[in-house]
Amino acid sequence: MIAILSDLHGNLEALEAVLADIRSRGIEEIYCLGDLIDYGPDPEACVDRALQFKVTLMGNHEEAVMNIPLGFNPVAKRSLTWTRSLLKPGLFSSQNGRRRWSFIRQLPRSYEMDDILLVHGSPRDPTNEYIMKGDTEDLLGEIPEKIREILELVRRFCFVGHSHLPGLITDEGIFYTPAEIEEFFPVAGSRKLVVNVGSVGQPRDGDNRACYVTLDDNVVRFHRVAYDFNATIEKVKGIEALDKFNGERLAAGR
Repeated sequence: MIAILSDLHGNLEALEAVLADIRSRGIEEIYCLGDLIDYGPDPEACVDRALQFKVTLMGNHEEAVMNIPLGFNPVAKRSLTWTRSLLKPGLFSSQNGRRRWSFIRQLPRSYEMDDILLVHGSPRDPTNEYIMKGDTEDLLGEIPEKIREILELVRRFCFVGHSHLPGLITDEGIFYTPAEIEEFFPVAGSRKLVVNVGSVGQPRDGDNRACYVTLDDNVVRFHRVAYDFNATIEKVKGIEALDKFNGERLAAGR
């Protein structure tokens, strides 16, 4: 069994709760789909935890922190500037600081193992393209072109993050939320699946619990883990460079 998680966004409290839950299940292999950083108050600690994962991918926020952030709103740009100031090494930076930056710079944009593809965004654009429930909807009841193209790039399973909205898309182009499948989906009879693993550090589906996914030979399962989001909110309030909304939204899971 493996654990797949995404979108930590500098939320150490959420990440530690998820890692404890993963350990309680005896799972040793952790795969992360990116966005370790930004929005949250603990980007350095989250990167340090990711150094121990089996695989970590580059998300659009890692990409942005190393380059010029394009397409980000003012709140996100402000957060990116602060995050970069913590992570980008200077002349007198510590060895740990240099190691974090080197790790981020070398993150792959996709990863394949057997019949599994891992990306942050989508197979068509690994860091930036969103796959949303609305993309599966068609007035004629057909599979929309975007979803058909994505499925053509998938051997069997594709795991994504980016939208912070957990769910899965079958090879028939049908989107299911975790609630609609009672949090798990048997995979033995499935030809192809695209699975959004949700967000550890900033859930946006109305549930303030951290979210991640496990995969064994037969089942994709969504897990929700409660954590002390009030502690994270207070940390954000204490950092002048971060917009307070970055913390306040955690309580509502938005």
